[in-house]
Amino acid sequence: MHLAINAWFWNQPHTGSGQYLRQLVWHLNQMVTDLDITLIYPQTPGQPQPENIPPGVRTHTIPVRAGHIGKVIFEQIQFPQACKQVKADIAHVPYWGAPLQSPVPLVVTIHDLTTMLVPEYRRRLSARLYNALVTASARGASHVITDSLASKQDIIQQLGLSAEMVTAIYLAVGKEYHPPTNSLVEMATLKKYDLPDFYVLYLGGYELHKNVTTLLLAYTYVGQALGEQYPLVLAGRKPHTVSPVYPDYDNYIRQLQIEEYVRWIGFVDEVDKPVLYRYADAFVFPSRHEGFGLPVLEAMASGVPVIASDSGSLPEVIGDAGFAVDPDKPREMAGAIISALIQEEFANELRQKGLQQAARFSWQRTAAETLRVLDAVASGRDLV
Repeated sequence: MHLAINAWFWNQPHTGSGQYLRQLVWHLNQMVTDLDITLIYPQTPGQPQPENIPPGVRTHTIPVRAGHIGKVIFEQIQFPQACKQVKADIAHVPYWGAPLQSPVPLVVTIHDLTTMLVPEYRRRLSARLYNALVTASARGASHVITDSLASKQDIIQQLGLSAEMVTAIYLAVGKEYHPPTNSLVEMATLKKYDLPDFYVLYLGGYELHKNVTTLLLAYTYVGQALGEQYPLVLAGRKPHTVSPVYPDYDNYIRQLQIEEYVRWIGFVDEVDKPVLYRYADAFVFPSRHEGFGLPVLEAMASGVPVIASDSGSLPEVIGDAGFAVDPDKPREMAGAIISALIQEEFANELRQKGLQQAARFSWQRTAAETLRVLDAVASGRDLV
């Protein structure tokens, strides 16, 4: 079987879609000897060639225009043309951006429907047009993969697809996420980001649906009790502009009068993320909409007590191994954080349960279940 994969996110391993793409390709390539993989890679002006390609995986590079229009042209025209040129048997688009027409059977992975479900993300005409385009393309795909049962239900309800056409396949995390080892390299990483001895960590995006404002509100309660001992570390690229999609965090922190308890550390290199998790005293992920919620699994695999919202897919990922709280109740969130910080026996229980829960997810399983879908679609068999 010759599989062509849309590699738009290949050189973006800091994104969830990039991690998913790389891990899937690496494990499929290792797992199956009679599977030929070609990455259809879009190269915008000035951008490098695809990096860290697994041995035996071919690349087919296509020059593309920069910007949103160039992305749409690649997805809708250049990618399906390339699938035909490389004589693929089946195509996979590992994010919500499939072509309306494909010369070969097509599988698309829709991680979540956040851009459709959050009203603020639909205000711009370009966003509404793109949502309409990718919705139509998903309805014309041979099969849809998604990251969780919650996302599967969203896709069935919002896109009108049948349950038989959508398969939920969980994601995983790499072996680099594990409990701390107190190595000199890890100490250097902590120093690099000027991290305190004790801290509560948020690591993720800052779009509206990430619900970081509720976490900040919760920290008005945490701060009164423990803020000086356990500051809130906000990791990830800080928004440069304020908009309906990105709240004015600095102003909100000033209004809440918690400046002394909050530390921005900005963008974190992918290789450094595991260390930040390992040495946190608690990890909080208050997001309202997640297709899966990789940071939660990364934190549990690192042996950190986790507090997350009970929205969307997150309860599936956490199980009973973390604190699942209402994303609209900052007092409840604050109580969970304080409990994880001051109740040592309870925190240890969360750590052990988190490690056990994280061990249930593996990229090998993700790849095997994905291969089952691809093989069935390519051969025209029904998935049972």
